[in-house]
Order: sequence, then structure tokens, then C-alpha cells
Amino acid sequence: MPIKYGSDVAITRSTLERIVHDVCADPTSNAVKAWSKMVQQFRVEDARLEPMVTVVANDNWIEFTIRYIVDYKSRRGTKDQLFTRILEAVDASGGKMGMASATFHLVEAPTIQVQLKHS
Repeated sequence: MPIKYGSDVAITRSTLERIVHDVCADPTSNAVKAWSKMVQQFRVEDARLEPMVTVVANDNWIEFTIRYIVDYKSRRGTKDQLFTRILEAVDASGGKMGMASATFHLVEAPTIQVQLKHS
């Protein structure tokens, strides 16, 4: 999620964390149980499965990434729930969070004259 510079980073992070935990709590708890069995049975790495929010600052905006586990049959619906709630939270933040977007300045091109010969 691109968030514009000047937004409150702490509020944005905590809001995204709250939303992703609310929306993805059930699939995560089921995955944690299943993964624990896999770790014991096959001795694989005990990876972090809980939803997480990471932040990267780039040239244009602050980029928040949300990582979460979801049943593959529910991917589209879960993403819709997440983005709907996130956009509502941005609107309700009173300007503390703002979505960023790329802005392009188009420079005027010189006039080109085309002449067609009639035969």
C-alpha cells in the first residue's frame, strides 16, 4: 500500500495490523496448528505465520506490505475485505493517513505537420 509522506507511520502501521488480524484471525490459527504438526513431523523451519506489516520508504511514498495466510479458496474475498476496511480507515483518519499515487507531468509535444499527396 503506498502511503504518502507526511502520514502518521505509527498510526498507519497499527491500523493495518489491527485490520489484518481481525480479517485473518481464523485462517491463521488453523495454519499455526497445522504448521506445528509439520515442524514436529518433518523437522522443517518453524516459520512465523501470524499476519505482519512491513514498511519500506522509497522515492515516492512509504510502502506498507501486509503478509497474511488465507485459505486459497478465499483469496479474492479476503483481499476485498482487507482493502475495503483499509480504505475506510484511511478516510476516517482525518488526514493522518493518506494514500499516495504516482503523478506524471506530460510535456507538450511540438506540432507535427503531415501532408499527404493525392494522386
